[in-house]
Amino acid sequence: MARQESDREDLIREAAALSPRIEWGIVGEPGVVFAGLKRNGALSLYFDQDPVYQFDVEGRLRRAYVDGFLYRSDGDRLAELHRERSETETVLVRQDIVGRELDAFLSTMQDRLRSLIQKLQGGQATVLRSVCDHDLPNFEPLIANAVEHAHELAPAIAPARSRR
Repeated sequence: MARQESDREDLIREAAALSPRIEWGIVGEPGVVFAGLKRNGALSLYFDQDPVYQFDVEGRLRRAYVDGFLYRSDGDRLAELHRERSETETVLVRQDIVGRELDAFLSTMQDRLRSLIQKLQGGQATVLRSVCDHDLPNFEPLIANAVEHAHELAPAIAPARSRR
């Protein structure tokens, strides 16, 4: 996910940490859908600028960017993070997402991924661009794995260490 809170750049060109990567035009999607794999095989899906879902190698949700908020897995809950800015400082505010709210969040993600698979299988997707060192993998089983594990969260992500 972009560190800046502005529109993302050209992911096909700039997301070098994700290879292979592919960009589709999908019927019913207002923008492009981008998928890429990290070196370890973890899947990232970008539905244009928002939402974005990043999974671990098991297919469990690790991070997300939805409706302008960043979400980070804490194992049994999601931490919703947003910045509050004043003229003198920026504070990162956290709210834990648990219970019904977490279930609703994950169900919405699961429905979105199921719809993507149906459109990929139903010929409602056009490959716009791709980058791959070898043969482009079939992303459908990877997305299906994320659907299967949609109500599981990746282990907690350690907080970023401050740089000195």
